[in-house]
Amino acid sequence: MGRPDKSVAAHVAIIGAGMGGLASAIRLASAGCRVTLLDSAPAAGGKMRTVDSPAGPVDAGPTVLTMRHQFDALFALADARMEDFVELVEEPLLARHWWLDGSSLDLFADRDRSVEEVRRFAGTREAEAFRSFSERAQRLFTGFEAAMMESARPTLPAMTATVLRSPALIGDMAPLSSLARSLVRTFRDPRLRQLFGRYATYVGGMPGLSPGVLQLIWHAEASGVWRVHGGMHKLAEALEDLAGKMGVDMRMGAHVTRVEIQDGRVSAVHTETGPKLRVDAAIFNGDPRALRQGLLGAPLRDAVPETAVTPRSLSARVWAFAAETAGPELVHHNVFFGEDPEAEFGPILDGKPPSDPTLYICAQDRGAGTAPPALERFEIIENAAPTDQETPEETDQCRTRVFNRLTEFGLTFTPRPDASKVTTPAAFDRMFPASLGSLYGRSPHGMMAAFRRPTARTTIPGLYLAGGGAHPGAGIAMAALSGRHAAEAIARDLALPLLSRPTDMPGGTSTASRTMGLRPSRSSLL
Repeated sequence: MGRPDKSVAAHVAIIGAGMGGLASAIRLASAGCRVTLLDSAPAAGGKMRTVDSPAGPVDAGPTVLTMRHQFDALFALADARMEDFVELVEEPLLARHWWLDGSSLDLFADRDRSVEEVRRFAGTREAEAFRSFSERAQRLFTGFEAAMMESARPTLPAMTATVLRSPALIGDMAPLSSLARSLVRTFRDPRLRQLFGRYATYVGGMPGLSPGVLQLIWHAEASGVWRVHGGMHKLAEALEDLAGKMGVDMRMGAHVTRVEIQDGRVSAVHTETGPKLRVDAAIFNGDPRALRQGLLGAPLRDAVPETAVTPRSLSARVWAFAAETAGPELVHHNVFFGEDPEAEFGPILDGKPPSDPTLYICAQDRGAGTAPPALERFEIIENAAPTDQETPEETDQCRTRVFNRLTEFGLTFTPRPDASKVTTPAAFDRMFPASLGSLYGRSPHGMMAAFRRPTARTTIPGLYLAGGGAHPGAGIAMAALSGRHAAEAIARDLALPLLSRPTDMPGGTSTASRTMGLRPSRSSLL
């Protein structure tokens, strides 16, 4: 499929300025495309958003930055360094975990240090089990990074070939087990099962229904977690700045109403104001379910199959506020566990609030080498069922449930935030249309779920997908990687020069030379 007119630079419209949209914009601009990025929001970032507080903007979206190499590669395309745009601090302490029995456990990027912490926490047998678990997670990550995450269109035969080349992966991935069952075989201490089971929620799943291969998420986190000075939204601002410097036409506050199809392929993008944009291709960086719902025009309803967007992943209730705090000594990332995972995930599976929630707290102003101010910024996340409905009574019940639970741990906030400080699943649905409040697109439940997630190409020529709802899935690093998949698919289909450049290597190394002229020429952006 070639571009109709090759005498001028290809024009690509990107609908949505989340991580996938920003990443694809930067990559396409580096290939000489004319790129227009449109978003109805006033600022770029998508789910990486903030709310105002007396202490400054509070992150109300993603809080964990891992797999930094995915972002380093984007800045290298402009012959720049990430450090030139944003200040990152690597956190040696990954997270602090708390239980109602008074126990707590710190985990570190240093594996040996974590082993010793687990030994103190649960004894020698569990420390050795943790070491084995970490080694297994590393093997899984290494085995599946290229074959699954880095692959633009993973297939079961390709995955089978990968496993056959490394037969030990068969046992590691526990193909017939859920994550919860795999952890039962690994740890005797239920607290450790609960801790590592929560990694299913990173991709919007429940540990009892998500595949055992998700153990690999632990290795991604243990390989390095970075704190963005000033808040995660600074990363979105940095990418927006980078895109602008590369010539991307950033149009915030531009609501896209439909994508026009002519002669069987994408031809134009329409907005509420202004003339239509004639384009050679378009990337949709939103929830793919919006296409199924016809929100960008009836012709796009069949762009992805229904199985690519249902069932839905988890949602959340997210509190973002400033307060003074008293109680346990918080670090940047904290988890306060409920007593019974079944009392959390059972009700959620039935579409109800958890009766015994586990709560994650990001203390935004804390971290390595920092002394927090008296008035601090906090983000608290409670897992929730996806829905587009929520009553004020349910929101009030959430407030009581969350802050009473934290009081049981001795943690208090002054003032206790009111209901205006929470984003509910219904609010997420309004911000991200047709998502039902689901934060991660399609559910990861089931052994074949990863193969059912939509990939960059749709059934409509010229229409592509990027973002957490597309392959390879949730998380800002994965969303950025989806942007690469979309850009590379367009490059192949329109015969652009992007594919002539070396690709980024898994594990943090970019093979792109800083002397190869990676900046787009001025003429190519006109």
